[in-house]
Amino acid sequence: MPTTSARLLALLSLLQARRDWPGDLLARRLEVSSRTVRRDIDRLRELGYPIAAFKGPDGGYRLEAGAELPPLLFDDEQAVALAVALRIAATATGAGIEEAAARALTTVRQVMPARLRRRIDTLGITAVDGPAHRPGSPVDPAVLTALGAAVHAREILRFDHAAPPGAGAGAGAGDAPAPASGPVPPRRVEPHHLVARAGRWYLVAWDLDRTDWRIFRADRISPRTPTGPRFAPRELPGGSVAAFVTGRFRGGDGTGDWPCRGEVILGLPAAEVAPYAGDGIVEEAGPHRCRLVLGSWSWTGLAAAFARFDAAIDVVGPPELTAAFARLAQRCADAARTGDGPAGRG
Repeated sequence: MPTTSARLLALLSLLQARRDWPGDLLARRLEVSSRTVRRDIDRLRELGYPIAAFKGPDGGYRLEAGAELPPLLFDDEQAVALAVALRIAATATGAGIEEAAARALTTVRQVMPARLRRRIDTLGITAVDGPAHRPGSPVDPAVLTALGAAVHAREILRFDHAAPPGAGAGAGAGDAPAPASGPVPPRRVEPHHLVARAGRWYLVAWDLDRTDWRIFRADRISPRTPTGPRFAPRELPGGSVAAFVTGRFRGGDGTGDWPCRGEVILGLPAAEVAPYAGDGIVEEAGPHRCRLVLGSWSWTGLAAAFARFDAAIDVVGPPELTAAFARLAQRCADAARTGDGPAGRG
């Protein structure tokens, strides 16, 4: 039979795993008698855990919310997830909870076993404000841990990077799209920061082969081992991680200027467009109309960004945007004809 303290921890873990536990089932899971379960429930109540008993054929116990927060029990993955969330909250801006999150992270870290403290200490995370209306992309926790460890150790990182649709294999933010041709060598970078922005994770790094700063989507990274030699950190442009990342997403040189910027009148109210305009500028232009200014890496990409609003569009300028709409329309017409054969009919 396990010791009383070990049995109490096991009982608490079970009570936290589901809402209702029949007493007989708890006894079987813990391999003790129902009388022992009742005594252990009383001990947990004395420690401050609000455990209610419910009656019925399968009468049992339920861990409820109480007036005070009692000690909690987390498994390894829960503890790491909690620390990651607190670290993001501690680095976020405008939420008003930064100091409290930092103190909570310190408290959690102090009671963690050494193996978990090492994992947490390698995860240096920066939270950057971004568009709120975008679904997040799941990232393997092992990948985040590997990236965080390389950032913390200042070791050169090698990885494979899956290209976004329409780009060559291995492409990262700031790379021109290129068709894939044969095996692609791994990227070699000096990792500097792990960034959370608008539901996605990014690695900010100095690309050794392209001799420039790059931002990589973490969900597209497959780290290779072992890591390379240590490096001396370079100075990041923009003055801060947030300024650099925000600048790169708004424009390639970090100044906030997109290489392509255009203006249209949309047949939608400004209130409907604003939540989905990202860093664009939205102004009222009359009943059920608004003026929208957006930027992008290419003119065709900019035309597609305007077209996604599924509304009437009047191009204000520049002429390059008008020409891009014509190219996009031709591509869509060609796609419609390609899908009009037997294989394309639903």
